[in-house]
Amino acid sequence: MKLIANIQLRPDKDQAASLGDTLVACNAACNWLSQEGFRAGILRQFDLQKLAYRQVREKFGLTAQAAVRCIAKVADAYKLDKKTMRHFRPDSAQPYDERIIRFAKDDIVSIWTLGGRIKVPFVMGEYQRKIFAHRKGEVDLMHIRGKFYLACVCDIDEPALINTINVLGVDLGVVNIATDSDGKNYSGKKVNSSRVKFSHRRRNLQHKGTRSATRKLKKIAGKQARFQKDTNHCISKSIVADAQRTAATIALEDLGGIRKRVTARKHQRARLANWGFAQLRSYISYKARRVGIPVVLVDPRNTSRMCPECGHIDKANRKTRDEFVCVKCGLAGPADAIAALNIRARALVNAPMVAGMRAVKHTSLSYKPTASAVGS
Repeated sequence: MKLIANIQLRPDKDQAASLGDTLVACNAACNWLSQEGFRAGILRQFDLQKLAYRQVREKFGLTAQAAVRCIAKVADAYKLDKKTMRHFRPDSAQPYDERIIRFAKDDIVSIWTLGGRIKVPFVMGEYQRKIFAHRKGEVDLMHIRGKFYLACVCDIDEPALINTINVLGVDLGVVNIATDSDGKNYSGKKVNSSRVKFSHRRRNLQHKGTRSATRKLKKIAGKQARFQKDTNHCISKSIVADAQRTAATIALEDLGGIRKRVTARKHQRARLANWGFAQLRSYISYKARRVGIPVVLVDPRNTSRMCPECGHIDKANRKTRDEFVCVKCGLAGPADAIAALNIRARALVNAPMVAGMRAVKHTSLSYKPTASAVGS
């Protein structure tokens, strides 16, 4: 399993200027290579290197290996399609390999720049240090909000999947970001409040259009996305910890393509577009793999309309967005918790067919909605 350890460089003023100049020069070289390659229809790495290697070195003052990395970066950018010419920002991340970067002891990195090699101190957190021991392959130099970072690819051995004895169904939503089949709920209220706040501030600053407003826009850029990312990390960590504690497989809905299938009213579109279910699912998946917890995807159809007690499916079962009341047997409970129970039940049914779930027992529901007087 590949993970990324982001470590922060601590260059002095001269070193920072040198790193910045190097990024600008490398991305200028990438733009020139992209233009020449696109014009000639030569975009494979080997062919592009044959076409422009000498020229790019002479034109931008790059060393041999830096030129090779720029050529590889451009070629990789065209792997998705070759119909549109690629452009690179002056501060786009630049790949380095073992020939132009070397990590020394005492948290010092020797890194190539246009002005020659420099030795720069770096810092990292406990989590990064733990996975940094497994560093392998290229490193990307990044310049983010005035600070320099190295993104290091770390190849971690995945543990064997444990023999689970339970299933934890997790329903992902917009109002409630996640709800599990044990009844635990993760509200999306703070994420939505953050979205509304920053959307309002951006709109006002863009309308104002002054230089100070532009500076403020740059300062708050990405704040809401970073807040949501941190929230998803915290939620996924909690879900995986609960699954690990109870030796449970995690069951999620397969929501691929849902944005094309779901329509929303005008006032709901921004909130739906901000729904980070794919990010949360990826966080749950990789955190679960690190501790040997299996993750399975189930069919999402009618999970919020089916009664987990009698199996009756009806649109009328959803009395409101938050409330579920079965029109046949009267079972009632929070709609998201009901959906999570149905997700769990579908994973249990499919358990013998899924690798890593062969030991799952068909136990009784861990969270049981109560029959309610509502609607009866």
